[in-house]
Amino acid sequence: MSLAPRAITDEAQLREIVGAPAGLVVSKIADRLNPLTRQFVERSPFVCVATARPDGGLDVSPRGDPAGFVRILDERTLLMPDRPGNRIADTLTNLLADDRIGLLFLIPGIGDTFRVNGRASIVDDPELLAPSAVEAKVPTLGILVSIEEAYALCTARGFVLDGDWRL
Repeated sequence: MSLAPRAITDEAQLREIVGAPAGLVVSKIADRLNPLTRQFVERSPFVCVATARPDGGLDVSPRGDPAGFVRILDERTLLMPDRPGNRIADTLTNLLADDRIGLLFLIPGIGDTFRVNGRASIVDDPELLAPSAVEAKVPTLGILVSIEEAYALCTARGFVLDGDWRL
């Protein structure tokens, strides 16, 4: 047995093994929300937030609140409240240096996920943040996300919401 496994070093090698994505899968990648993906965001109480560090590293941070805490401002814009935490503020400091962001929405008990990639800015507008209050506490900061890519990652071929299978 070889001590060093063969490394896959380019996309051509990778595609020989995994193949190309089906046209149906590629066609689901959008630059905005649709009625089904809106429902996913509205029902999600948990999101993983990925950002890039100034030193080239990466960070993934969990965020959660009551379902729908990430507000949909329009089909291409989301607002995620920033709640007090450990004050390390990795996500926020990373966004100051690099505005790229990735979000992975999860709903407990649902195997499907919804992914958003885009650009983000940090906002402190009290009027914009007021509807994000939880137990009368309005967040001081929020992350405003402009959607560039949005698509479902399905365990099978569709979403199951309220017991209803949808493609």
